[in-house]
Amino acid sequence: MGAMTTGDTSGDAFRTTLHSLRVWDGPLPDFDPDSAPAEPLPLFHEWFVGAAAAGQPEPHTMSLATVDAEGRPDVRTLMLHDADARGWHFASHATSAKGRQLAGRPDAALGFYWPAVARQVRIRGRVAACGPEESRADLAVRSRGALAAALTGRQSETLDSLDELRRASEAAWERAGAEPEAPAPTWTRYVLDATEVEFFQGDAARRHVRLHYRRGPGGLWTRTLLWP
Repeated sequence: MGAMTTGDTSGDAFRTTLHSLRVWDGPLPDFDPDSAPAEPLPLFHEWFVGAAAAGQPEPHTMSLATVDAEGRPDVRTLMLHDADARGWHFASHATSAKGRQLAGRPDAALGFYWPAVARQVRIRGRVAACGPEESRADLAVRSRGALAAALTGRQSETLDSLDELRRASEAAWERAGAEPEAPAPTWTRYVLDATEVEFFQGDAARRHVRLHYRRGPGGLWTRTLLWP
């Protein structure tokens, strides 16, 4: 009975908090889709810089959605490493859940949400793994902690205890300090080559603006407005 009471209290607190929350109380930026560029990448760059300038914490965090071998969707948050003419870049272990899923079904989606400016960007496309040289270069420019995490490895495998993680992490940190060029063979840089990109600008009156880009034959992009 005590557990049930605790659960009820927790649920009440959750719902009270949930229904008290508000979004986009401050002034929001304007977005005129008629002035948007012919391709999505320059607009993504502009919105990304604008989100950072507006104080959005960690604007380079994004959601990556993949599909497993049974067709079940999966999603997680990770860091953007670049966005250029090739696509949107990120990295992980090829042996991780996301790495295995991308190897089997390379179609994926990315999602960025920047509440400081009431904007989000949704991207769909096909993901390709970069070669070992580019993957190693990706890790080389990152911090000692990033190398240590990569050297710890075993991402998504079953962990017996936090003490096991502590010991492996400490050994990896020590090695990363002693060998800043230490190889992490399964570390892989990936690039998502976008075929669809949607830009969403929130509006306090809920007249949200949605601009959808789709890449057609010959690499030409078309732009379409969507109902919010």
